[in-house]
Amino acid sequence: MRTVVALLAGAGFGLGLLLVASGWRRRLPELRSDRDQSGSAVRLPAALPKLAAAAVAGVLVGVLTGWPAGGLLAALAVVGLPALLGPDRQHQRALARVEAVAGWAELLRDTLAAAAGVQQTIIATATTAPEPIRPQVRELADGLRHGTGLQAGLRRFAQRLDDPSADLVIAALLLAADRPSANLGPLLGELAATAREQAGMRQRVAASRARLRTSARIITAITIAMVIGLVALNRPWMAAYDTATGQLVMLLAGGMFAAGLLTLKRMAHLPPPPRLLAADAGGELR
Repeated sequence: MRTVVALLAGAGFGLGLLLVASGWRRRLPELRSDRDQSGSAVRLPAALPKLAAAAVAGVLVGVLTGWPAGGLLAALAVVGLPALLGPDRQHQRALARVEAVAGWAELLRDTLAAAAGVQQTIIATATTAPEPIRPQVRELADGLRHGTGLQAGLRRFAQRLDDPSADLVIAALLLAADRPSANLGPLLGELAATAREQAGMRQRVAASRARLRTSARIITAITIAMVIGLVALNRPWMAAYDTATGQLVMLLAGGMFAAGLLTLKRMAHLPPPPRLLAADAGGELR
């Protein structure tokens, strides 16, 4: 009976930690200025299956092994390992955004000759902008239609995109809004080419760093297979973990393993280049 109570307590504790972590991750976008609030609202249903799978895995491992610490580690592994060892979706989104900015810059260049100024050019591209940045371009165009100043609208647009390549294009548009120039079209074309070169360079660097992620996957798979094999085929050898001290040692070993995976992920992460139009502490672009 005590074992069952301990297992349920361990599973409940693990599920509580997962819920707290999930809630905090959804809260972070709300704390950032000018972020899309709908993004945090969509994450809750998407997180429920993962949380349910983590709870089931934690309870099953805890019941089958009699180790509350094992159940907690299993639940955390279900939540954390896909993010640590899966594809770098953040990098993929950033790369798609850079390509979209390059395409939009070329669209602006091609539309500029037929439009009556920068503002009308932006409005004309709202419906045909590349998909990754189309919502932000539509928001910018809607603001311009309803009386938002071009300077203010572009600065808010820069905050919404939060991309160094987009900053270059927006800076050129800001300068053209103050001082109209016949060279804006060729400049936008050059900026589009620069953005594509940056995307290619980041893709090559990411490919070289992908070896670290592959190494982490191999190490994790071998470790999990070894643990499962020992538990299934030689349980007496694992009897030391049946004690309270053994459970603490298991938690410590799991924490060290997780720290190693986090280190590998940081080593494989490609930091973004510095922004030209970064926001200061008060939210104003400088």
